[in-house]
Amino acid sequence: MKQTSKDKANGEQLGYRRGSGVGHVYETLRNEIVELRLAPGAPIDEVQLAERFSLSRTPIREALVRLVGDGLVTTLPNRATIVANIDFLNLSHFFDALTLMYRVTTRLAAANHGSGDLEAIATHQEAFARAVEARDAMSMISTNRDFHRAIAIAGRNRYYIDLFTQLLDEGRRILRLYYSSFNDELPRRYVTEHEDLLAAIKARDVALADQLAQAHADQIVRQIKGLITADSNVNTALAL
Repeated sequence: MKQTSKDKANGEQLGYRRGSGVGHVYETLRNEIVELRLAPGAPIDEVQLAERFSLSRTPIREALVRLVGDGLVTTLPNRATIVANIDFLNLSHFFDALTLMYRVTTRLAAANHGSGDLEAIATHQEAFARAVEARDAMSMISTNRDFHRAIAIAGRNRYYIDLFTQLLDEGRRILRLYYSSFNDELPRRYVTEHEDLLAAIKARDVALADQLAQAHADQIVRQIKGLITADSNVNTALAL
């Protein structure tokens, strides 16, 4: 049976009060995009989404605006909306920027961290370790992002915080491929790398923090490049 506007309004009032509908749509679509269940370049139809989520188009649009801000959705000049493409040709530039941000934020955190920073970083690391143990890839992605962002915050440079957050958010699909290369069973040594970063920051050892951050970034880049080179399906998905 086709849903009426009244049905949608009732759904919003009963099931999605106070903006929770926007959050539900956002989180669902974000996860589907990051998991590559919604392929790069796939069209997004507001009408179909409104029917799917039993909502009017207003909260759908609000959720899509948030996804645009995350770099996961793109609005084309003709006003069509699609899942953002992964810029395969410039992936090396992304890796260069990501590696630089790993290094500079970790160095600054070692030099500048203050009261509460270490606790925040440790809390996110513990959450990441639990996600790894559970083989929960989506949770690994979000807790990894929060861990590195907490390090950036400890560095006290808001420009680096903003830039690194943008890179981490835009790289979520790339990180999903990284975890997929391990069948979501991340080796314990990569959890230990986070713990070593935290220890260097705590010791205010700037040089060691830089060295560990470089090594951490390098192994991620190597793993992803190896996966892309070896797997033609990944190449196809990224090139769409």
